[in-house]
Amino acid sequence: MSQESPVSIDPAEVAAFREAVLSKLTYSVGKDPEHAFDHDWFEAIALAARDRIVDPWMDHTRRIYRGNQKRVYYLSLEFLIGRLLFDSLSNLGLLDVARQALADLDVDLDRIRQLEPDAALGNGGLGRLAACFMESMATLGVAAHGYGIRYEHGLFRQAIVDGWQHEQTETWLDFGNPWEFERAEVTYKIGFGGGVTNLPDDPKGERQHWEPADVVRSIAYDTPVVGWRGRAVNTLRLWRARAESDLHLERFNAGDHVGAVLDEARAESISRVLYPADSTEAGQQLRLRQEYFFVSSSLQDLIRRFMKQNGDLRELPQYVSIQLNDTHPAIAVAELMRLMVDVHGLTWDEAWTATVGTLSYTNHTLLPEALETWSVGLMEHLLPRHMQIIYLINAYHIDALRAKDLHDFELLRAVSLIQEDNGRRVRMGNLAFIGSHSINGVSGLHTDLMRVTVFKHLHQLYPDRINNKTNGITFRRWLYQSNPRLTRMLVDAIGPEVLDEPETRLLQLESFADKPSFRKQFVEQRREAKVHLANLVRERIGVVLDPDALFDVQVKRIHEYKRQLLNLLHTVALYQAMRAEPHIDWVPRVKIFAGKAAASYHSAKLIIKLANDIARTVNNDPTLRGMLKVAFLPNYNVSLAEAIIPAADLSEQISTAGYEASGTSNMKFALNGALTIGTLDGANVEMSEQIGEEHMFIFGMSARQVEARKAAGEFNAQPWLDASPRLNEVLQAIHRGAFSPDDPNRYKGLIDGLIAHDTFFVCADFDDYWDAQRKVAAYWRSPKLWWRSAVLNTARAGWFSSDRTIREYARDIWKALD
Repeated sequence: MSQESPVSIDPAEVAAFREAVLSKLTYSVGKDPEHAFDHDWFEAIALAARDRIVDPWMDHTRRIYRGNQKRVYYLSLEFLIGRLLFDSLSNLGLLDVARQALADLDVDLDRIRQLEPDAALGNGGLGRLAACFMESMATLGVAAHGYGIRYEHGLFRQAIVDGWQHEQTETWLDFGNPWEFERAEVTYKIGFGGGVTNLPDDPKGERQHWEPADVVRSIAYDTPVVGWRGRAVNTLRLWRARAESDLHLERFNAGDHVGAVLDEARAESISRVLYPADSTEAGQQLRLRQEYFFVSSSLQDLIRRFMKQNGDLRELPQYVSIQLNDTHPAIAVAELMRLMVDVHGLTWDEAWTATVGTLSYTNHTLLPEALETWSVGLMEHLLPRHMQIIYLINAYHIDALRAKDLHDFELLRAVSLIQEDNGRRVRMGNLAFIGSHSINGVSGLHTDLMRVTVFKHLHQLYPDRINNKTNGITFRRWLYQSNPRLTRMLVDAIGPEVLDEPETRLLQLESFADKPSFRKQFVEQRREAKVHLANLVRERIGVVLDPDALFDVQVKRIHEYKRQLLNLLHTVALYQAMRAEPHIDWVPRVKIFAGKAAASYHSAKLIIKLANDIARTVNNDPTLRGMLKVAFLPNYNVSLAEAIIPAADLSEQISTAGYEASGTSNMKFALNGALTIGTLDGANVEMSEQIGEEHMFIFGMSARQVEARKAAGEFNAQPWLDASPRLNEVLQAIHRGAFSPDDPNRYKGLIDGLIAHDTFFVCADFDDYWDAQRKVAAYWRSPKLWWRSAVLNTARAGWFSSDRTIREYARDIWKALD
């Protein structure tokens, strides 16, 4: 996808970068240009680009220190940063310079970029949001550090074998990581287990001495995060786990070669794999060890930095803001208290005031089961001092409520940090809420529902804490880099200012929606993107797609509430209708799916198999004459998303209303001009307000209607089957094995379960979804209307910039912008 530069390039800049690459190739990679492999060139280019980042990185850091600027620390178990070569070159303004410099060396930069592995440090939207936020914080000049784990393997690589998902090790570090700097001198001791004793010099008994039984070391690795135009560069610091002693030499020399390295292997397992399966007790323990490991490392690190410049931890909220990205880092509440009370000698009250004033918490889910809880037994075994602190926080919390004459047993039980049902467990969501001064949702609907569902009782007690910060995306990645053709169109139409002020400038595009010449260009750039995607699909899975067909796309984590199954039922219904009624002038359609299922999520993996079974049947049926194709693309990641999103005509955002906190792929598709078919769920609500519901295809029950059906226990789908012959025929076909002739019983359990207990109201919304899809087809047949709406989607998507979101965080929560 080589692109010609829309601007003139300084020959001196090109020459300088060319020489920098050759120097890196020779002296850092150790290769002669005549004998260099493509990966050698990639490393040389990345190192040359990194050199251009270091000076502004150091300058920005010096300014922060000189101004004693308030720092923001973003704690997240996931950072789905993707490839960084084009990200860095683009934000530095060097992309066209680099492309020309490499062309002069007969090296195709666009080919070389494909060699960079995706840093698989996240699972999906949560991790991608964190990456967008880090880039926006650098763009806006917020003094920020991201803190996470440097997973050796990250999220698994998804392979599809005979239609089934197979998890394979993701080896993104096999050739090293040219973007990071190892900080071997930045290391902290992280303890687990052991016992707690009173300190004799503390008459109040507030301070305790924790003697861990097991200690590992954390080592820092820093990756610079470049803001737009290189205005500022922040740091993503990721932690790697190492054993306190790397090798028991005596045991090794005695012949116990395996036992000599057991401690090393156990310690390093902490940073080995993202989200180890927690279906076993060992898996649960490893997950908790991961969370505490990165939280403790990060808090020790930021306190060291704070003490170096300030010194009085009671002033921490004045100079530091810590954002907890979901409940994974919620143990930070107890760990920050431990560090301030046990290590630095603050009184309990002083430490609690500083903790609450410093911490803020972002909630990402309304699913109670997704709000982490840990068994008290596991916590007492692994983190005994923290369990003491959590008990104390809970006691003071309940005592304070009773002092306000609140004695309702059920209320106190609901807001307690300890869940007493089915075994005593620590509620990490409640801990994060109690220990933070701000709790935010990530879309208007999600925040409203938080107040009346998962945090209903806590909201009643602390009505000023919950606020909304609707998610956003970075346009630099999801428009300028992913869709350079459309970006050039925008620059030509409304000026280069759109690159720096997209939130406001994009609105000027509205007037172009009624210009036939502009709509024609819009169609052409979309078709080029579809041709590129079609080529990629043919290469990867051997399915031939028609770029003139309607590209209907649903790409996201596979989960029942996201309702890929509803889309598949529609696919089958469309397939059956096309075969039964060949006389109808059907709209050619391509159904594109991608996404990973959690390794232990059987139902989600079965949905992937169903998608592939349907694809095999549909794609090989000659009676369709190519009018319908289905493609499930394996190993969905950031790079694949960058190819899919610019090529999408229709964006599927069809989660059960009230279940999707926000979504961000919906914003990416709309920004690139795809029309949305979706429920009024998550940020779809704000999208319908900003873009206009007339330029989307909204269907299905509202969140209020879903909640009413849940409350009434109306989950049996039989009434919907009785009222819908089409739905009934679809389910019967899948049930009897029409798409699984090798195993006719494969989907009987799935369909029987769906009918008996339709937890996510797939059947209830099916007919409305079918009707909405008919409207899609009718609209597609009116090109003027379709492409006018497509242009308006792009024009009105400016509000969904992550820059807007970060300004709101910085203004309302962090108080970190001047």
